[in-house]
Amino acid sequence: MTRGARVWLAAVLLGAPAVTGAATDPGGPGQPVSPDASASEAVPEGTEQVFTLTDPRITESSGLAASRRHEGVYWTHNDSGPDHGPTLYAVDGDGATVATVWLAGDGVEARDWEAVALGADEAGEPAIYVADIGDNYQGGWPNVRVYRIPEPRNLVDQTVTATTFTFSYADGGRDAEGLLVDPRDNRLYVVTKEFAGGLYAAPDPLDPDGVNTLTRVGAAPLFATDAAFSPDGEYYAIRTYWSVTVYDASAGVPGRRIATVALPESEQGESLAFTPDGRALLVGSEGVQSPVWRVPLDEVLPAPEEEPSPSATEEADLSGGGGAGGLILIGIGVAVVAILAIVWLARRG
Repeated sequence: MTRGARVWLAAVLLGAPAVTGAATDPGGPGQPVSPDASASEAVPEGTEQVFTLTDPRITESSGLAASRRHEGVYWTHNDSGPDHGPTLYAVDGDGATVATVWLAGDGVEARDWEAVALGADEAGEPAIYVADIGDNYQGGWPNVRVYRIPEPRNLVDQTVTATTFTFSYADGGRDAEGLLVDPRDNRLYVVTKEFAGGLYAAPDPLDPDGVNTLTRVGAAPLFATDAAFSPDGEYYAIRTYWSVTVYDASAGVPGRRIATVALPESEQGESLAFTPDGRALLVGSEGVQSPVWRVPLDEVLPAPEEEPSPSATEEADLSGGGGAGGLILIGIGVAVVAILAIVWLARRG
């Protein structure tokens, strides 16, 4: 988002407070909710800053995604502007840049990069999707783009040729900042940044040669700035500047809203990712030396299932003293004792 757009947003928010509670919920189309109802509450217990983006080139981190190939590595990028080209940065758990990847190919540019997500290519290999979907003209662009590259196997500076997918909205142009890739079927979704934001589904499969139509399938919180799926696809989250809303997608998208969680205060919160274990969120901000926070979801998500431990019966089976095998042995023992007793009594008689 440009400085002019931020000024416009502030003016709108100050001048129209009554509209803030008019957003709708993807879990219940048409039902009003307050997407930032918990913004004034305390952030979840255990929230902590995990690293700071130290690269001086990263001044407007607008997207964040955990690597599929490299443990402890995250992908980010700048927003837009004359100083930012089509560039991805791989950063480690200390916030240091370990590789820079430049995107090349037909149609590739950095018009208004707003999100990054991990998915797969046609062969099922890990792939990075970069969303050039921002629109400071509020729907003035005739189309938007998403670029896909194979996730590099080696973390070295390199240039990678991208596949470009072009999109248009079925109901007219939109400004958007959220990109979702469902890990279960690799389907793309775009989340628009509006008063009455929307969740839009891309066609499956995508056509790299034509225009792919985005169709509204649900609503989104007010002024959504990013979105992400959990690694197993059971949940997804949509963030705003103030909070994040979590949805249960186990039965499909758009799913059901289960909680809205307050976020740490930041200069301009724009990025969101799930941790690789799916139990927490990573949230970041634009700005120089910007922090990335870990926000636990233990109070929101069900407790993880524990590995089953052997039951008393199973343990008895293993020792030979329980279960069907144990009962058979006991029965044989009783029969032998009975026979011996009968023989002994017969001899005494």
